[in-house]
Amino acid sequence: MPFSFSKDEVLETVSMLHTEKLDIRTITMGINIQDCRDIDGVNTGKKVYAKIRDYAKNLVQVGDEIEKTYGIPIINKRIAVSPVSIVGNGLSAEGMVTVGRYLDEAAQDVGVNFIGGFTALVHKGFSNGDRALLEAIPETLASTERVCASVNLGTTKAGINMDAVYMMGHVIKATAERTGDKNGLGCAKLVIFCNAVEDNPFMAGAFHGIGEAESTINIGISGPGVILNVVRKHPETSLGDLANIIKNTAFKITRMGELVGREASKRLGVPFGIVDVSLAPTPAIGDSVAEIIKAMGLEMVGAHGSTAALAMLNDAVKKGGAMASSNVGGLSGAFIPVSEDAGMMDSVIAGALNIDKLEAMTSVCSVGLDMIAIPGDTSAATISGIIADEAAIGMINRKTTAVRLIPAPGKKVGEWVEFGGLLGRAPVMAVNNFSSEAFINRKGRIPAPIHALNN
Repeated sequence: MPFSFSKDEVLETVSMLHTEKLDIRTITMGINIQDCRDIDGVNTGKKVYAKIRDYAKNLVQVGDEIEKTYGIPIINKRIAVSPVSIVGNGLSAEGMVTVGRYLDEAAQDVGVNFIGGFTALVHKGFSNGDRALLEAIPETLASTERVCASVNLGTTKAGINMDAVYMMGHVIKATAERTGDKNGLGCAKLVIFCNAVEDNPFMAGAFHGIGEAESTINIGISGPGVILNVVRKHPETSLGDLANIIKNTAFKITRMGELVGREASKRLGVPFGIVDVSLAPTPAIGDSVAEIIKAMGLEMVGAHGSTAALAMLNDAVKKGGAMASSNVGGLSGAFIPVSEDAGMMDSVIAGALNIDKLEAMTSVCSVGLDMIAIPGDTSAATISGIIADEAAIGMINRKTTAVRLIPAPGKKVGEWVEFGGLLGRAPVMAVNNFSSEAFINRKGRIPAPIHALNN
């Protein structure tokens, strides 16, 4: 059956676009670069650059044309490539940095704002390429503008690589120091995962998984303003009925995303991958997941009941997406980044929300502790402890969790960190001052949970 829309659906979507900030947050082209390996970083980088230019040369133009044709705002056009630690296995850290700079140049030349895939998958151990890439992350993120890095250090099947947890505390500290003149901005382009997915279109954690096709088009759609509007229209509706209303709204949002994805796929000659139906907020007023939770009846996010409200929201969004398309994937749910959500910032300022409550809420949201500024003098061991806790939530609950922390150089609790654009601004949040060092220094591996033995 051809993909089609009714007249009522079209009119309702037009209303969402014009009054409720509905948009396509990103069209992300995934590109396999595993065939670009060469004798050194320069030659590998040149091949990577050429392949990205060849595949993505029309990506931005096609996105702009679809936006004009359908009147649907498409905010970002992005690229995700195969994990560079695999492509560059055998290169030195300096060679990895060189490849990263070619990625940045390619992204600039084709006109995308971010390119993801400076990635290592180390959930069970390290290859030589993994170690080189981890060592290269601080310099790469300091010397490029568009490159995003990610590391997957745990899965439900493999457990948690605590050697990697230890290392990433130091990598995050080094990245913050190397970009100290920009408030540690490099750390905003670095995500630490447990159970990372291979088709995530959202930055900074996107990479083109090794199980993916040669190239794909993945769509990230975001509609916090639309969901907020329908919740506000039903102030006394029971939570069960409200969940159904949210589900039906997510269904409509997903249909628009699939339309754009299939059209982009056709025009670019690249297979359509997935629609990621995530409520991804921005600093703009009204484009906030926190405001949705407040509209459900909580005075501020962080009040008792916030985790339950977020769980309901996340589940309803996933169900609506799954009803609308057989191609829903990525992360799909609700994001709770502090710097990118004006309502989250307000809750932190009011004292309603702290890092411990955020951690609890990550057990039911799409990802995890996202875009959180912490004091610049936070130790590497404490950062590693936060990563370990978040990875444990993902491992035990069979879900993706992530950490994107910014230890802002020279900043203390209560001060502000400015990033600008979609990254917004964030208040520096307190962390637990008691030491995690002896625990983190044990290293090794936390074994997979018993329910991983389900074959």
